[in-house]
Amino acid sequence: MSDAKDLAARIEDRLRSVIDPELGENVVDLGLIYAIAVAPGGAVRVTMTTTMNGCPATEFLRDGVEACVLAVEGVTSVIVDLVYDPPWTPDMMVAETAARF
Repeated sequence: MSDAKDLAARIEDRLRSVIDPELGENVVDLGLIYAIAVAPGGAVRVTMTTTMNGCPATEFLRDGVEACVLAVEGVTSVIVDLVYDPPWTPDMMVAETAARF
């Protein structure tokens, strides 16, 4: 596994500690993380969404993702891009998480 892929995998694993306060599930398994891009030198860009535009937990989730990623060894900076295209749907959840709803 390349260094960038390894770092992206460690970031994704760590992001499972960021819990959506309304749904009580982590942002990865909810399907809110669309992409994790790692550039040389440890610069990271996370593309994410929320369950709906105007979600009251948006800033909480964005700040949580940013802090979480910055805490991963090897990360030197992070940009969190919040997008709503494609819009989130429950189909984006991992099967185990979706089964709880």
